[in-house]
Amino acid sequence: MRTQLHTTEEIASQPACWRRAIALALDPDTVAALPSPGERVAVIGCGTSWFMAQAYARLREDAGLGETDAFAASEFPFGRAYDRVVALTRSGTTTEVIDVVRRLSEVPTTVIVGTPGTPVTALADHVVALEFADERSVVQTRFATTALVLLRAHLGERLDRAVLDAEQALADPLGPDLVERNQFTFLGGAPWTTGLASEAALKMREASLSWAESYPAAEYRHGPIAITDEGSLVWSFGTPPAGLDADVAAVGGRWVARDRDPLAELVAVHRLAVEVALLRGLDPDAPRNLTRSVILDGTP
Repeated sequence: MRTQLHTTEEIASQPACWRRAIALALDPDTVAALPSPGERVAVIGCGTSWFMAQAYARLREDAGLGETDAFAASEFPFGRAYDRVVALTRSGTTTEVIDVVRRLSEVPTTVIVGTPGTPVTALADHVVALEFADERSVVQTRFATTALVLLRAHLGERLDRAVLDAEQALADPLGPDLVERNQFTFLGGAPWTTGLASEAALKMREASLSWAESYPAAEYRHGPIAITDEGSLVWSFGTPPAGLDADVAAVGGRWVARDRDPLAELVAVHRLAVEVALLRGLDPDAPRNLTRSVILDGTP
């Protein structure tokens, strides 16, 4: 099963997809489709796409390019005024995203999608297609990270190191001290990485049915550290508060914090989720209770 997993193949393809996304971010049509400096922007998605939206929103606002909010599509506040709404959806068929884009007839909309020609693309004003990053897997990996690389490159970030870090994350061994854990906590060590921590926890739950949680790193001491013990892995995305590693060690947890681009660390967690699933006799390509897209009430 290990050599036939779509999930494993898609995880390994991320550096190549990221390079294509960096190039795509310079395309004039892409530049015209994505938010301009000064625009007030909302970014929406569901599940994994929502967490990528959170990361991008914080990066864009911190870069001084304009107020940027991120919402789960089902929670979009239609009473607020935005200059543009960006939707992330791998399948292009997610009901809640389609509903938002359909209702925003007076607001410019941009959809970043993995599958062109899907229902949401007929409703949006602009479409950025990442078909090279689309996936057969139910559990999202490369589409989500590639979409965030595209958006980060559009913000002007230089991402050569991120690509190299992702290649290293694919090469590093995952020892039993990481895989043989019964509880996983992921921390956002920087404001923009809290979304990545949430996504890491979601990957562990989806692929391996693990007990996995996520928090802003500074919030971890305010209660969640209570669950940490000798069976726990605590993984920080970005630089954590001083002394937090010692706090985790004091209660027996295994601490991970690396000097790599946080998105590359998510690649490492993708691999970890697969390895934990295989150790438990699960098939990451067929996660329990999940489908590739959530389509409600017969919506196409």
